[in-house]
Formats: sequence, C-alpha cells, structure tokens
Amino acid sequence: MTTSSETPVLDTLAAMTMDSIERCGLTQDTLILTRIAALVAMDAPPLSYLAHLEPGMKAGLTADKLQDVLIAIAPIVGTARVMSAAGHIAEALGIAIAVTENETA
Repeated sequence: MTTSSETPVLDTLAAMTMDSIERCGLTQDTLILTRIAALVAMDAPPLSYLAHLEPGMKAGLTADKLQDVLIAIAPIVGTARVMSAAGHIAEALGIAIAVTENETA
C-alpha cells in the first residue's frame, strides 16, 4: 500500500476514531470522554491518547472535563491507573506539540 503520509498508522487510527464519532449515538464530547475512560482502564500507552487529541479538541474536550473524568473513574480503576494515565496524557500532549512545531518549521 502506498501512502503519502509520514504517519500512516496514526492517520488510520485517527480516521477510525473520527468514523466512530460519526456513527455513535453519543454526543461527541461524551464519546471521547468515554473512550478516554476506557484508555485509562486499560493503562493505554501515550500514543493511544495522542490518537484522541484531535477528535477530542474537535468535540470540545477541555482540561477540566478530562480532569473530571479522571476523578470520576479513580475509585473504579484505582489511583495507580489514573496517575499512569495523567503521565501518558502529558506525554501525548508533548508529542503533539513537537509534531506541530516540526510541521510549522
């Protein structure tokens, strides 16, 4: 398969996420927050969160909403998973910033 993108896997995952948003009956912000809660429960790696940043921003995801979700699920998934997720989310944001800076340079 030939692709013009330098990040075909990430692009595919982002497209899948966008398709899921379009096909799901939940509001966009509820869907993204639900998916992020699932990522926390799975102790997902930073790249999984990275794939949800752009769709999350398009859905109106804010730091306050994200924090509320982490607080809400902490008693269920445990503090270790929530702290791990916070680190992974921060790393994903750093990756996104680096990529954006690289693209604009």
